[in-house]
Amino acid sequence: MDSPCVACCKLNNDKICTGCYRHIEEIVDWNKRSDTEQLQILERCAARRQQVDAQQSPTTAITSVEWQSAKQALALKKQSRLS
Repeated sequence: MDSPCVACCKLNNDKICTGCYRHIEEIVDWNKRSDTEQLQILERCAARRQQVDAQQSPTTAITSVEWQSAKQALALKKQSRLS
C-alpha cells in the first residue's frame, strides 16, 4: 500500500503529522506494517483529521532526533511484546 505522505512533514504537540495525520511512530515503520495494519492506520488518520485541524496547535518539522527516538520506542515496544 502506498504511503499517505504528502511531503509536508510537520508534527504538532501530540507528534501527529499535520500533512498525513499519522503519529510519528506510524510514519517511522510504515513500510514494515502489514496491509491490514496500514489500513487501520489510515482509518485512525481519517478519525484524527478533524480533531488535528481544529486544534491548530503549533507545528515543527520532524527532526532526526525525533525520528530515531520513535524508532527506538517502537523497538522497545516490540521487545516487550516478545518477552
